Amino acid sequence: MSEVIISINNVTKDFGNVRAVNNANLDVLKGEFFSLLGPSGCGKTTLLRMLAGFELPTEGTIDIDGQDVTLSPPNIRPVNMVFQNYAIFPHLNVSQNIAFGMRKSGLSKQELDERIEQMLELIKLPGYGDRGSNELSGGQRQRVALARALIKQPKVLLLDEPLGALDKKLREQMQIELRLLQQQVGITFVFVTHDQEEALTLSDRIAVMNQGDIIEVSTPGSLYEQPQSRFVADFIGTMNFFDCTLKDFSDGIAIGEASELGSVRIATPQTIVTPGNDFTLAVRPEKFSISFEQPDQQYNSVLGRMGPSAYLGDRSHLYVHVKGREYPISVALQNLTGVLDQMYTTDRKVWLTWSDDSAVMLPMEG
Repeated sequence: MSEVIISINNVTKDFGNVRAVNNANLDVLKGEFFSLLGPSGCGKTTLLRMLAGFELPTEGTIDIDGQDVTLSPPNIRPVNMVFQNYAIFPHLNVSQNIAFGMRKSGLSKQELDERIEQMLELIKLPGYGDRGSNELSGGQRQRVALARALIKQPKVLLLDEPLGALDKKLREQMQIELRLLQQQVGITFVFVTHDQEEALTLSDRIAVMNQGDIIEVSTPGSLYEQPQSRFVADFIGTMNFFDCTLKDFSDGIAIGEASELGSVRIATPQTIVTPGNDFTLAVRPEKFSISFEQPDQQYNSVLGRMGPSAYLGDRSHLYVHVKGREYPISVALQNLTGVLDQMYTTDRKVWLTWSDDSAVMLPMEG
């Protein structure tokens, strides 16, 4: 079993009458890339700042590497932080920026210079030490900020949306580099983001937050494929939701009835409701198959008519109108032939089908 390096215990943070974090309990493992994910104002940055020591909890305790640091100032915690704006000093060159936090380290000039060179190699900027900070691109400035945090060899690196200022292509490139860097140094990263795709790409585990609460903690695959709440299912990726009534459950198969879909089957180890009660059925757009002929199956098929479509290069998003449903069903297909937009013309009759194990049962919410 992996060692716990961060333990957040019943932590609450109030700002006057506003509760930013509500009774948070969370363990982060040593060497883990852990993300705090949620919409703006959900409390993720406040929780990160409490880990850093910039904010103190109203209630609860925080342990880092076996030590209670709840009330400890930032400078004595075994953590360092990378901010969204990087906070690169414009009057210092790259080497001076990287070495800024090492002024009282006790290292000799030679030892410090060697460590700076190691950092430049690590962030793939060898030979950039004398370059002015105003001569760096956005991606290079982000790497310098990382090196400045890592040179102090913290046990935990805290990152507050450090890729948020980059354009899409550079951001995707830096996601890969950041993940490789974390694996190379082996330091625990705690990463804050509101970008679902970014969290799925980078993380070993993710804590999804909303309105100060930690809603669910799991791996990216589990959160996407088997969410436990409608909020998580809706927040991560795209999801189609249907109101259903459970008719029967036996041997890991739930049989339900939905007014918009007809009879449905769900492969699930256990049901969340008893027969006769309602639940929410959730199906991802890419889980649907689409055909022009009526399928020979009793369950998990519905007739619809094509609505608008969106061509995205590698895939197309199709929208299918189903009788009795206000909003169209979202369907995603890979563009293997490159002619999907020609095949699925508006108002064409189509059938949607999905497998027993591609749908998720969720509790009904308000």
